[in-house]
Amino acid sequence: MGGVIIQEYFYRYPNDVSALILCSTGGRMRVSQFIFNSIKTDYQKYLDYLRSGSFYRKTPKKIIDESILETSQIDPEVTYNDFKICDVFDTLEKTESIDVPCLIICGKSDQMTPVKYSQFFHEKIINSKLCIIKKAGHNVMLEKPKDVNQAIEKFINIENFI
Repeated sequence: MGGVIIQEYFYRYPNDVSALILCSTGGRMRVSQFIFNSIKTDYQKYLDYLRSGSFYRKTPKKIIDESILETSQIDPEVTYNDFKICDVFDTLEKTESIDVPCLIICGKSDQMTPVKYSQFFHEKIINSKLCIIKKAGHNVMLEKPKDVNQAIEKFINIENFI
């Protein structure tokens, strides 16, 4: 949801943004009917899906369990509404208008927003850097925090934001 929010912010207030970091996101965020159905009818089924749908297959169980526990505290209706927003989100035609430095990060094994979404951004955004992190899924920032932070630090240093 963070990627949707920051893109919307950029398109509304482009003069307020000097750079973007787009992590595990896309310009179109279609959501599978399975996710909608499981959230509505059996929230535990949705939470169980996250084990394989949001994480790399060898991510430590502790990281997955902590994330799912945190997610389980969210009211299912809130989760459902967040996904409804994502499902209608579509800014593909605006992507080329992103004219600030952009770091694009994704997990190589992301099933929710596959690498092709990040590659699309990289092809359309002239001043972009693509960082595909191996052995990570949709929750790349939880799975590989050191790699994500290194990519961000490198991006910040190259762009002289400090």
